[in-house]
Amino acid sequence: MPRPRKRPAGAAEPDKKGPAGKRTKTKNSGEASTKVKNSSPQTSTSENCGKNLSKYWLMKSEPESRLEKGVDVKFSIEDLKAQPKQIAGWDGVRNYQLVGRIVLISSALGQARNFLRAMKLEEKAFFYHSNCREPGIAGLVKIVKEAYPDHTQFEKSNPYYDPSSKEDNPKWSMVDVQFVRMMKRFIPLAELKTHHQAHKATGGPLKTMALFTQQRLSVQPLTQEEFDFVLSLEEKEPS
Repeated sequence: MPRPRKRPAGAAEPDKKGPAGKRTKTKNSGEASTKVKNSSPQTSTSENCGKNLSKYWLMKSEPESRLEKGVDVKFSIEDLKAQPKQIAGWDGVRNYQLVGRIVLISSALGQARNFLRAMKLEEKAFFYHSNCREPGIAGLVKIVKEAYPDHTQFEKSNPYYDPSSKEDNPKWSMVDVQFVRMMKRFIPLAELKTHHQAHKATGGPLKTMALFTQQRLSVQPLTQEEFDFVLSLEEKEPS
């Protein structure tokens, strides 16, 4: 492929194959960087994010090759590590509630895109491998550039070109992320799901985690309680 690409997955449930984000290499702030793309909301987390209270995120990307309009949208955390300064643009969010090429019309219009726009410098996110043989959390990234227009919406040869978006009023945004570290161990979806189901009964930290209550979102807000609990799992033996 002519350019490295990345894509956040999520147009399907996290443990199933489906459209995700993608990444392309472009100039950013005078330096070469790469760009990515990403993938339903729940009241408490989406309301909090709308007030810009979320400081933590989960961002999905597909680590295995998949062609979309002839372009491989694969992008793993290892691909991020290989980028100059380990920085990439998270581009390609092309629908409101889902990430992918399907627009879901609902009261949650603008959700995934608006989560990107709500991100602030230095906020941390889990890098989640989605739509693959073993989905789960692979590592940590941080936001190093806040939302700006996603260049792919204007590129006719790009899978995520949007002819309805205008340069003087762009519809789609992206952020830049930088690799922080790998998780001490990979945290698989199945393990997270076990905790989510248990916490629904006990009122634990993952009881309303968006990964399960809004699973089609590829960009998801996390509460500090959720973030801290998931981070603590890397120190423990798999359940």
